[in-house]
Amino acid sequence: MTTTKPVRIMPCLDMRDGRVVKGVHFVDIQDAGDPVACARAYVEAGADELALLDITATVEGRGTLLEVVRRVADVATIPFSVGGGISDRASAESVLEAGADRVSVSSAAYRNPALIPELVKAFGSDKVIVAIDADRNAALPSGYEVYVDGGRTATGTDAVEWAKRMDDAGVGTILPTSKAGDGARTGYDLPLIRALAAVVKADLVASGGAGELSHFFDAVRAGATILLAASVFHFNIIAIPDLKAYLREHGYHAC
Repeated sequence: MTTTKPVRIMPCLDMRDGRVVKGVHFVDIQDAGDPVACARAYVEAGADELALLDITATVEGRGTLLEVVRRVADVATIPFSVGGGISDRASAESVLEAGADRVSVSSAAYRNPALIPELVKAFGSDKVIVAIDADRNAALPSGYEVYVDGGRTATGTDAVEWAKRMDDAGVGTILPTSKAGDGARTGYDLPLIRALAAVVKADLVASGGAGELSHFFDAVRAGATILLAASVFHFNIIAIPDLKAYLREHGYHAC
């Protein structure tokens, strides 16, 4: 069955010390290139949008590297989102003024839930993403727990309940990343996607675990409308035009 909502492809540029990097389960980090060169290549390859994540900004207690954001904005002719180190309205505004189209907030949203309604009111729901790092915990109602600090710190909070709360706050996009799936290339966490799709109205991103074309198809069927991946794109395992063709062949409209 064909979905009426276009499926968007979003390469993710995880950044540390101004370089694109990629890890497995949020650790074992390896270099994947220059963010500007990567962004330009993804634009040319037909990506629908980009995510730029400064993965150590929060734990290092600093803001996003705005100079990198400006340089990426110079070459990105598609929308791009920026996360990492955005802790208040002022830092969000700085990132947007540097050229980002949207801000993504994770740890700061958890520690100060009032921040999200404030950002939505200031910039609009389409400018605000709440990212949720989640791992399995059978003791919680949904079986998934929220993690903060780049996946380092367990919170004891149910991930699906938290997503519903953020959705009710008016965010335009929910971006859950499965800690178990991150970089493993074994497939997206489909039960997590299904659970979130059942309770949120916002656009839902599939993130963490893509390794082959069928994984993307499975994520769309589970309820995702934005397909985020990193290593399979960075290391030329899957080409974006091939992925779009595959989705169209399976009845989904890729942008």
